[in-house]
Amino acid sequence: MARRRALSWSAALTIVAMALSAAPAPAQQDPITVRSKTWDAVELLGRSVAPGAKRRLFLRASESFAGTSVEIPVLVTRGLTPGPTVCLTAGVHGDELNGIEIVRKVFEKIEAAELSGMLLGVPVANLHGFRRSSRYLPDRRDLNRFFPGHPAGSSASRIASALFQGVIRHCDRLVDFHTGSFHRTNLPQLRADLRSAAILQMAQAFGAGLIVHSEGQPGTLRRSAVDEGIPAVTYEAGEPMRFQAGEIERGYEGVVGMLGNLRMYGQGKRERSQVFYRTRWVRVNDGGIFLTDRRLGAEVESGEQLGTVTDPVSNERSLVVAPVSGRIIGMALSQVVIPGFAAFHIGLEGGDPELTETLPPDQDPRLAPGQLDSEEHPE
Repeated sequence: MARRRALSWSAALTIVAMALSAAPAPAQQDPITVRSKTWDAVELLGRSVAPGAKRRLFLRASESFAGTSVEIPVLVTRGLTPGPTVCLTAGVHGDELNGIEIVRKVFEKIEAAELSGMLLGVPVANLHGFRRSSRYLPDRRDLNRFFPGHPAGSSASRIASALFQGVIRHCDRLVDFHTGSFHRTNLPQLRADLRSAAILQMAQAFGAGLIVHSEGQPGTLRRSAVDEGIPAVTYEAGEPMRFQAGEIERGYEGVVGMLGNLRMYGQGKRERSQVFYRTRWVRVNDGGIFLTDRRLGAEVESGEQLGTVTDPVSNERSLVVAPVSGRIIGMALSQVVIPGFAAFHIGLEGGDPELTETLPPDQDPRLAPGQLDSEEHPE
């Protein structure tokens, strides 16, 4: 599957500049080439899905401790006319709920008679974690570190393999939905490898308002899909263990806009989005009670106070200060913290991703262009 075209950084920058300055209502793009010249019934997970049908299928991916089958639900809407196959995945982390509702809403609202192509949806990829309100699988493994998986590997690797082989390989485009982790929240944003023209088009059509360039960590679903030639993005919005109406609606509208751009459903759109090639986490230096009144999306200046950490016994207080100027695109909620805890995620303006910048001594070298801090970006 050689559908991905890698671009040089210079070419990518040119495309980004053109995309960001484009008019809000661009000309319609040609749809993705359909693999088959005919549009008949297709077989998925051992079942036949005819044009115009909406089906709920099940992917047998694991077993419980009692030996009973754990079957991941897969939603299918096959349009009446030919078109691409777009996949939507959520719940790879079982405590991230916003994406689950976005996928559910897409399949509730979009009728097969109005669709060209096919939609595949996995609203809850990590059923083990979802049932326990946990990010992880029962063995404490992170499912989003094991893609594309192996059928004879660990439990996580087997689930990843079943999902990747049974669903993801059918995709022409993929959107994976996530939220912040560990009592953190994210400003609605897309994470995408902007070196790919197809991925850039997806990101602009989705219209999240904010794009963070990221190649994606090996083992994540998004990175594994891209490595297989499937253009993919991650939509990050909100915090875990909550259903947040604004983040859900923006995600739903983003999917509809992307489908319109692919000429699958409705009308396409393209919103101007702020793009960050570099980001920086601000970590606390002391343990205690972390408090902040800052809000997502706020602009901050270097040296500005962002919050405080107070020792609950001695009442000694330390300040959390911005080491750089930028925009808060992710942050921790007020809570008890230990030294080194990542409290604020700041997007940095400017930066030519073709240049290697000299990083400050205290800056993690993983924050080079396209490389997010994997410890705090476990999408």
